[in-house]
Amino acid sequence: MAADLDNILSKYKQGRREELIPLLQDIQEADGYISEEAIVRVGSHLGLSTTKIFGLATFYDQFRFFPAGKIHIKLCNGTTCFMNGSKAVIDKFREELRIEPGQTTRNGNFSLETVTCMGGCYHGPVIMINDEYHIHVQPEQVPELIRKLKYIIDND
Repeated sequence: MAADLDNILSKYKQGRREELIPLLQDIQEADGYISEEAIVRVGSHLGLSTTKIFGLATFYDQFRFFPAGKIHIKLCNGTTCFMNGSKAVIDKFREELRIEPGQTTRNGNFSLETVTCMGGCYHGPVIMINDEYHIHVQPEQVPELIRKLKYIIDND
């Protein structure tokens, strides 16, 4: 990872704060997430505090701060999705996978993340599995969905 981070940082001029977001995007693209080490190194490179970097990065739902599983599940918990039952969907995923949002299963197969809004407010609750949207998701659908995903992992 350090070599990759060195290569990424070398593409950006030191002190160019306006390049923070593209730099973080490149790091996440390479590593799958943004580590604490990466935030410290980016801060040193751009002349920004780690607090400022983390504050900006957590504003955007696109950035992750933990390694994602083979199957990364984003769960919308925005106002409309919440009103349409996203809490029950999130709770069912937590129960079935035995992890909390922001965690990855021990075997590295699944990770959960809650996000503020996915822009599918008329279709909530909305989830995204890797890069595929699922709309109108109900808690009773979750066990079968996870069974299918496990099958895909086992037969891939």
